[in-house]
Amino acid sequence: MREPNGTAALIVNSAGEYLLHLRDNIEGICDPGTWSLLGGGREGEETAEAAIARELKEEAGLVLPELKRYTVVSAHVPATSDHITVFLGHWDGAAEALPLTEGVLLRWFPAAMIPRLVMCPWANAVIEQHQRDLAALNARRS
Repeated sequence: MREPNGTAALIVNSAGEYLLHLRDNIEGICDPGTWSLLGGGREGEETAEAAIARELKEEAGLVLPELKRYTVVSAHVPATSDHITVFLGHWDGAAEALPLTEGVLLRWFPAAMIPRLVMCPWANAVIEQHQRDLAALNARRS
């Protein structure tokens, strides 16, 4: 499989909350009006790592040098390979203080709140996977 064009960042804080992005509710964009993860498509010969770093900086002024590849998910994304490379990162800042340039809002949510939100399906699947991975890790530690 060739490298997916789409990228996204699953950002978690020390409280275990997820940084979510409320997407614009406008026709023609991927998953309009849903809570999702920050990210976007690669440009030209850009690597997935370079793309997610650029997207985070452009969309929210975030620089997270320790992002790690986490998973690849299937998604309906216009003009891409229908797959998204998801990176995992940690950040403890104030979501409302970020200079958001796309979308409506950034906010931290605990995992228990996610089922109550109108979520982008692939982003919801990534958070569910992360929760399962955390539970398995905690079980191994016990």
